[in-house]
Amino acid sequence: MRDSTRLTDALRDRVLVADGAMGTMLQAAGLGPGIAPELWNRDRPEAVLAVHAAYVAAGADLIVSNTFGGTRIKLARYGLADEMAELNTLGVQLAREAVGTEGIVLGDLGSTGELLEPLGTLTFSQAREAYAEQVEALAAGGADAIILETMLDVQEARAGILGAHDVCDLPVICTFSFDRNRRTIMGATTAAVAELWAEGLALIGANCGHSLESNLAAVAELREHLPGATLMAKPNAGVPALGEDGRTHFDVGPEEMAAFARRFLDQGVRIIGGCCGSTPAHIAAIAKMVKTDS
Repeated sequence: MRDSTRLTDALRDRVLVADGAMGTMLQAAGLGPGIAPELWNRDRPEAVLAVHAAYVAAGADLIVSNTFGGTRIKLARYGLADEMAELNTLGVQLAREAVGTEGIVLGDLGSTGELLEPLGTLTFSQAREAYAEQVEALAAGGADAIILETMLDVQEARAGILGAHDVCDLPVICTFSFDRNRRTIMGATTAAVAELWAEGLALIGANCGHSLESNLAAVAELREHLPGATLMAKPNAGVPALGEDGRTHFDVGPEEMAAFARRFLDQGVRIIGGCCGSTPAHIAAIAKMVKTDS
């Protein structure tokens, strides 16, 4: 297990640049529908490593592991539940190989894909246990911190945070995906999300979401609710649209995204990166802006 203070120590010195999209990059590399991205940690490691390496070359200080759908619950949809530990550990190891011993690796958690009671059948304890065993595998691979990202439901996020704390002492980050009205599609408000800070988070913030403006508005509200919190933002490269070629395109280029990223820093964001549609070119522009402004 890595030094649990590596991330927090780095944040005392500077703003950190996170990586960009993984899913859309793997799709461009040939990942087809119906295939779990985590499976490529074992079957196509060179493709996953190439994405990580491109972000490191672009100036990313930290890399998020290719384990977003890595709970046993989510992997069961692909018949991969029994391979949960291996795929998660390999995901962290690939990120480490790319970023090196001095870089930072975030072990990635996403939604289980199931609704918690009473809307669904998944119990809080089942979700907490699933996240805990995934975090064990991420920690075993050498993650420096844990991130729950693109969260929509406060209770599921709480299960993930507590599950992580159950099995390791690594810093835990949680970011939510907000829509235009600064609510998630599950109806969670920034005020409700802010209550999770009391569960022992190292950072809180927004990722993915509707647009750069929507993410910025959500981050600003989180700052109002939690003036002492450390914030993270990892927005999409604008709003997606289906192009004439049948592929999804995002409407914000690297320079525009870097210019907008400065507004996140003005809100006190300490980790800035990109989500869907962002490429190494986007991260390179953000890294240049951060270095210039520091």
